[in-house]
Amino acid sequence: MHYTEAQMLEWVARFLWPLLRVGSVFVSLPVFSSHGVPIRVRLIVAVITALVLAPVLPQPPAIELFSPEGFFTVAQEVFIGLLAGYVLQLVYATLAFSGQIIALSMGLGFASLLDPQTGVQVPVVAQIYLIFTTFTFLGADGHLLLIHMLADSFHSLPIGGGIGLPAIQALIAWTGLVFSTGLLIALPIVIVLLIVTLGLGVATRSAPQLNIFSVGFPISLGIGLFLMWLTVPDAVHSIGHLLQESYRVLHDMLLS
Repeated sequence: MHYTEAQMLEWVARFLWPLLRVGSVFVSLPVFSSHGVPIRVRLIVAVITALVLAPVLPQPPAIELFSPEGFFTVAQEVFIGLLAGYVLQLVYATLAFSGQIIALSMGLGFASLLDPQTGVQVPVVAQIYLIFTTFTFLGADGHLLLIHMLADSFHSLPIGGGIGLPAIQALIAWTGLVFSTGLLIALPIVIVLLIVTLGLGVATRSAPQLNIFSVGFPISLGIGLFLMWLTVPDAVHSIGHLLQESYRVLHDMLLS
């Protein structure tokens, strides 16, 4: 049995176009884009996912790969995948931001750990919130839901079809919403710790012999940890809400 060059290129294109979009998502998707996940594992997962999706996807357009149109389509598919991962990465960045604000208010800004997600040093408090986010994301099968959305996106946003202006506007609005929510997560603890700091300042002025460093740090640390424990249910609820809203944005961006 002989196959023509056109047939072989058609088979390659049927697998390559989905791989570009799926692979770009796994490059930027939280948890999977972690430095702790080897690149080989990410590549294998992306290839297997593309192989599974390729037979059930619509016939891709006849675009010559090594042409200006082909290069533009490649960039377009990679951009769509990276944008989908970026929506979820914003949730992680927001929780890291909230944790850093709380850590600085508690005096734990110096206590840092290497975050396997980003490969940079983040405060321990931020790492706690990132762990909550990861458990919520995986526990709600967020990765499977994203793959399902990706499969459906090839019908609503076919190969060669770009993202419209409304999707970009929704993404900009989502960026503002996610950081305001992150600030609201940290705000109650920060306000209470600010009041504690002001109280310690007044006590120092009243009793100059009081060693503010030996007294103030344990008080701020203890109250901060207690408030974190007290606000865990609200924080987890906010994390779940952020993830739910992120999938709404992805739905509007990929499936509308």
